[in-house]
Amino acid sequence: MPKPTVLIVDDEPDLVELVALTLERMDLDTASAGDLATARRLLSERRFDLCLTDMRLPDGDGLDLVAWIEQRQPQLPVAVITAHGNVESAVRALKAGAFDFVSKPLDLGVLRRLVNSAIRLRSGADAGATTRHGPQLLGGSASMNALRAMIARVARSQAPVHIAGESGTGKELVARLIHDSGARRDGPFVPVNCGAIPTELMESELFGHKRGSFTGAVADKRGLVQTAEGGTLFLDEVADLPLHMQVKLLRVIQEKTVRPIGEQREQPIDVRVLSATHKHLSELVASGRFREDLFYRINVIEMRVPALREHAEDIPELAEAMLRRLGRRLGGATPALSTAALTTLAGYAFPGNVRELENILERALTLSTGNDINPEDLQLRAPIAARSGQHGTSVQAESSPGAAAAAAAAALATASDGAGSGEALGEQLEHIERDAILKALEQTRYNKTAAAKLLGMTFRALRYKVKKLGIE
Repeated sequence: MPKPTVLIVDDEPDLVELVALTLERMDLDTASAGDLATARRLLSERRFDLCLTDMRLPDGDGLDLVAWIEQRQPQLPVAVITAHGNVESAVRALKAGAFDFVSKPLDLGVLRRLVNSAIRLRSGADAGATTRHGPQLLGGSASMNALRAMIARVARSQAPVHIAGESGTGKELVARLIHDSGARRDGPFVPVNCGAIPTELMESELFGHKRGSFTGAVADKRGLVQTAEGGTLFLDEVADLPLHMQVKLLRVIQEKTVRPIGEQREQPIDVRVLSATHKHLSELVASGRFREDLFYRINVIEMRVPALREHAEDIPELAEAMLRRLGRRLGGATPALSTAALTTLAGYAFPGNVRELENILERALTLSTGNDINPEDLQLRAPIAARSGQHGTSVQAESSPGAAAAAAAAALATASDGAGSGEALGEQLEHIERDAILKALEQTRYNKTAAAKLLGMTFRALRYKVKKLGIE
């Protein structure tokens, strides 16, 4: 097997010599070019496994070379050398398609890790490496095919990626597929739910601590960031990070270093950062609840995972795969979805997206008594219709708890006028209350505190209603 070859594009002879010596000690071949024209000629004539280019060249900008390679040789990783602290240039390069960046003065340890990752990526691309094992992204719709193509594209980079989308759409699955398809596939994938860690423990959990650094620190502890060394750190619900932690995370991403609590020196780290949230980060930035500089660093590449209602044609395939998996877990034969049940699912809005579909099917499997799952087994709630008897007024609440609450108020007014309408007033209101609470719980992923806030009631009041209405 021939040695991997790296093209070094820089007009500083001392820097070229330093990089070449470092790479030759890694058993790599090198070639060099002092300007864009020479680099393009060499890239057209020879095969390279990595291109390492300075941002400033005598006849142009390193970004021009990044764009040229992205257009003609998209499988070739290209990394840029930026001036120290020039974050803007680094972000521009990553957005243009660069694999990664390294800052001057060169840290040879960082350079070696970057080169190793790039060579692994190139080797994987040549071998046709794909994610054949583990969870897959199902669905043949145009939106899912576009998402797969985007995953394949961003997997070739080390740029931070922010994954946007509603709750339950599968943002963590997308993050795992990016990790599994890229150069870090053999490293760890460390998911962190930023909203689930208590604020007072967050710095210790993420960055670790030294023994004796605070009361209760009886031993050294590695943080989750260090645990992801050589792999991927996935920050789920990143919008829930408090502002003081946002500052520390920004430094981790920019400087590629971390300092545990109680440690005097920063430690170099090699992790790729992926993030996700169901909230609109740009709105949080505008309101001052999320740092603008961090937003631009984690949002170098943005991906959006479509809601299930936007690719409803994939529901039959998704449902079939889920039923097979649930059947294996529960044991016994797996009933099939009847045509009527599929029609019912196709007409449902799925406010909880793919996660809600799986919950619905698991419940249906439990309730089904025959060979088929029928619409009544799904127990999907239709839009609330508050009948008013003689006034003939109908109030519908769609998928939001706020709409359900409004329906409850309207129903109370109309039901009071039509007390003899065929359904007892108390039963009408209980039906409306139960539906509104269930929608709020689903929208907040069964977080009662958040659901109570959404419904405009206290936590204690919600807990009482949950118990009274038999929702648990």
